[in-house]
Amino acid sequence: MSVITSFQANLAISYIEQLQSHKPLVHCMTNDVVQNFTANVLLAIGATPAMVLAKEEVIDFVTIADSLLINIGTISASSVDSMLLAAETAMKTHTPWVLDPVAVGSVLAYRTNINQTLLSFRPTVIRGNASEILALVGEKSSSKGPDSLDSTEVALHWARELALQYQTVVAVTGAIDYITDGKTVYSIIGGDIALTRVTGTGCSLSAMVAAFIGCTSDTLLATSSACFMMKKAGQLANKHSGLGSFAVSLLDQLSLFITQY
Repeated sequence: MSVITSFQANLAISYIEQLQSHKPLVHCMTNDVVQNFTANVLLAIGATPAMVLAKEEVIDFVTIADSLLINIGTISASSVDSMLLAAETAMKTHTPWVLDPVAVGSVLAYRTNINQTLLSFRPTVIRGNASEILALVGEKSSSKGPDSLDSTEVALHWARELALQYQTVVAVTGAIDYITDGKTVYSIIGGDIALTRVTGTGCSLSAMVAAFIGCTSDTLLATSSACFMMKKAGQLANKHSGLGSFAVSLLDQLSLFITQY
């Protein structure tokens, strides 16, 4: 059993500063619901987003991008070919990339099968909720669409197994985030329940992870830093005027984050 280390601000700050200095170009292949919010989150933290989906363009763009995000939330026959081509290119060019396996599981067999093919292209990081991580390893899971009904504590063992199997970093996020390479485990507490009631926060976190790993070779600490930043920004955001202003306040907190620590 690995020791679980609480991830603190002093570990995250240098990675946040590195990101803001480097301003990574992040190639986002994400779902239709969250594209605008994801782009704004990346801009708020200091990265440059680009939503390039056309099959004719992905090889060229993966080659110049600092990192790639593939989110299968609204996957379709027309987007699958682009995603598979992008993932294959990222593996060949050693471009770090993040897989967000939105809503995989026995109910949605099509995307789950596509996801298994994406795994063969060796994602640098897998970021998902507890139910998605359980589904990836073939364990029983409970979900309501893209929302997990399982706890991250239940999924932690399987997150370690998944990380070892694919030689990757797995971030399983929820009430407590766990980030592991199969050997070391970091935990992050905090956040706010409002983060689960604004669409796109989890998907945007995956994009943040992509931005962070595009600036460093330490994938585990970079991924943990991204998760820490989103959790604490959610905690600091103002929700007293409702969820609409919470979403705006979250962007504010992300953009001002470094001044808070």
